[in-house]
Amino acid sequence: MTQALYRKWRPQNWGEVNGQEHVTHTLQNAVAGDRLAHAYLFSGPRGTGKTSVARLLAKAANCLSENPAERPCNQCAHCLAVNKGNFLDLIEIDAASNNGVDDVRDLRDKINFSPNQGRYKVYIIDEVHMLSTQAFNALLKTLEEPPPHVIFVLATTEVHKLPVTVLSRCQRHEFKRATVAAILHQLQQIAASENITADEDALLFISRQATGSFRDAISLLDQMASTGGNITLAATQAVLGTAISQRVVELVDTIRQNQPAAALDNLQAAMDAGTDARQFARQVVDYLRAMLLVKMGNKDQTSLPDDLLEKAKVHAAAFSNAQILFTLREFNAVAADTRGNWQPVLGLELALTGVLLDLARQKSPDIFFQSAEPAIKQISDNNNPARRVETTGKLAPPIPAQKKTEPAGKALPASTLASTAPPPQEANSDFTRLVNEWTNFKLKVKKIDTFLNASLNSCHPLEIRRNVLILSFNGEAAREKASNPKNLEILHKTLVEMFDLDLQVECVVSKAKQDPTADIMQDGMVAAALKVGGKITDIQD
Repeated sequence: MTQALYRKWRPQNWGEVNGQEHVTHTLQNAVAGDRLAHAYLFSGPRGTGKTSVARLLAKAANCLSENPAERPCNQCAHCLAVNKGNFLDLIEIDAASNNGVDDVRDLRDKINFSPNQGRYKVYIIDEVHMLSTQAFNALLKTLEEPPPHVIFVLATTEVHKLPVTVLSRCQRHEFKRATVAAILHQLQQIAASENITADEDALLFISRQATGSFRDAISLLDQMASTGGNITLAATQAVLGTAISQRVVELVDTIRQNQPAAALDNLQAAMDAGTDARQFARQVVDYLRAMLLVKMGNKDQTSLPDDLLEKAKVHAAAFSNAQILFTLREFNAVAADTRGNWQPVLGLELALTGVLLDLARQKSPDIFFQSAEPAIKQISDNNNPARRVETTGKLAPPIPAQKKTEPAGKALPASTLASTAPPPQEANSDFTRLVNEWTNFKLKVKKIDTFLNASLNSCHPLEIRRNVLILSFNGEAAREKASNPKNLEILHKTLVEMFDLDLQVECVVSKAKQDPTADIMQDGMVAAALKVGGKITDIQD
């Protein structure tokens, strides 16, 4: 069986550890000065060398070289035994599968036995944060005062889950996420030594996809090497499922042109083609990130091929930094969501709808969609100030009464309302302030409850009426989620904190688009408003 590259290229001496010199230098001096601690804690992201350095420490502590500064020598019997994986005094424990109190008690009972081969028995406990509370309690006394022949090395990716009592008993070393340059350098070394032919841009792409993990990067290179032939950027993107598809570019186009129906069709087509929803969200995030980097003058930091980079430049010119940043955050939340939905595309649809609604509600129609035209133009009305029609997510100006060609007595009433009569001047001012700060309001809610924030992505403020804020939701599920007492209290407190508005919150479901009825003039303004999403909720004679 062929050995995996990440195992074959595990560091065998201190100099081969990349990117963690602040750790290896300290440990090397401790070995040379015979000042080894009884317990170490290695914390940091996955694939950054925690277990490899723990093995090096165990090898150096038991090395037979007469010169401490040269340990590990990789030539003595003990070093060779560690390299082969048959050194009896190096015990590796996976806390994920041995996390019970009985497992720790069994470990504690065996600790007092003297080493079989070397000077020290070294216990490496990987993913130590997985131990149960009872297991930690059973380990504490031994961890604080182990026998003189025992060294503990605890490794974890989630140091915040460890009890303070454990942290205080260990010498802690924080491993840093690897830089792209460091990963690229190692991949180039491996490719040259293993006779793997790979294009430079493909290795750079792999380095960035590894997100700071040497192990992930080497595993990706190993995967690509198994395909045979030269490793190209296009092949790497295709195999790893990270190619920026044409659908991503088309999606950004539909957002730019304010075409919600086409954008939703784009998402559904991607899902119908078998695309994973989270992977598609990551592709959107990658492209939006490239747009933001181009906008900020850092196009060299993107990982896009030249043809897509040119498209990203065109799209970046159509949006402001703030607009790209907002859209990037919405889709990144979907990409980072590991919980999943029973309807896979729902998260993408919520993000897309949130972008379209929130940004289209700005005061100027071209503040986000430079090519978009408002669905209903601003119309001044001197005769019927009480009439308002809800359209495309915002309250349109008063619309004058309509005359019809039907027999007398059936003229359209003068108080056709989309919601209610307009609120008082003070409430109107508060409502305008709320609409302008709606994005910041949602961000504040997100810090308290991410689930509630997801529901708010499919709603918009409708009006303030009698000290009640009306929120209009696109669907019943989101409305029901936001309407439970706990969430209503969160919304109320946030309104008080942000705007000093002591308002209760009522959640309603937006009505679907209506077709104009026979008693409404078919080419009139009310008919046009109804066709784009307006609604008539009250008619008075």
